[in-house]
Amino acid sequence: MPRPRLSPRDVLTPEALLMLQRINEAGSFAAAARESGLVPSALTYRVRQIEDALDVLLFDRSSRQARLTPAGTELLKEGARLLAELDVIANRVKRVATGWEAQLTLSVDGVINRTTLFELCESFFALNPPTRLRLRDEVLSGTLEALTSGHADLAIGVVSETLLPEDVNTLPLGSQPFIFAVAPHHPLARATSPLNEEAIARHRAVAVADSASRGKGLTIGLLGGQDVFTVPGLAEKLDAQLRGIGVGFLPEGLARPHIEAGRLVTPAVSLKPRTLNISYAWRKSAATPGNALAWWLSRLADPVTRKALVTWKQG
Repeated sequence: MPRPRLSPRDVLTPEALLMLQRINEAGSFAAAARESGLVPSALTYRVRQIEDALDVLLFDRSSRQARLTPAGTELLKEGARLLAELDVIANRVKRVATGWEAQLTLSVDGVINRTTLFELCESFFALNPPTRLRLRDEVLSGTLEALTSGHADLAIGVVSETLLPEDVNTLPLGSQPFIFAVAPHHPLARATSPLNEEAIARHRAVAVADSASRGKGLTIGLLGGQDVFTVPGLAEKLDAQLRGIGVGFLPEGLARPHIEAGRLVTPAVSLKPRTLNISYAWRKSAATPGNALAWWLSRLADPVTRKALVTWKQG
């Protein structure tokens, strides 16, 4: 019975790719066979197996030299990349065995200063860790939900209004004052007396959508019966309020440059001052945290880092 035809996966092994590289570098099958300690016919047979499985010719045999066809050139180029990736994987596995996580996912609330966050990421990558880092943009209760659902390992920016489960560790990160701001051309900008809830509720509010996939999520600062324009993040909320589409509270550091430039105004309100208390959280575990999580927790323990993460600065 004829032998079943081999598939590309059967023949495209690291050993086969190295053999093809050796033939190309040696310039002939005979020279490569001598270097490999094989007879030329054995080497030729192995190349034929690869060519049959791929249904292509890899070498031009019209001369004594082994010259790559375009298909052979492409295979060697991709093969070199795959061999390099195998080396990277092997090194990563060895380093993971020393206590580094294969991947660390951070769920980060929109109130966190992205400049400081990426400075921390830069410092983390300077360690040349084997851990892949992944960031998830979340809002309000969605920041904690990503952690408790197993989709994140560390939640940065958990708001105090979020109910914390017992299997989660949490520490305070800081607080952010919010101020009521509107565009100069918005009707509320002309108010001559402090605005109460009834006066504000007559106008559309701009709210950031809670990213939680389960439950109703959190709503902060909205009044009963108020029309709402819901946007995905703080950058969009700021833009909407600069355009006069709606009103609402903004982090003071985010709004201050626009207030100083006259693009926003802050009419007096009779509402209580708003401050958002923020924490960071990670799951409790009997095991010692991996090196990557331990590094992030050590950085978050620094009061200067915590303050920078909750302080908005505009360039």
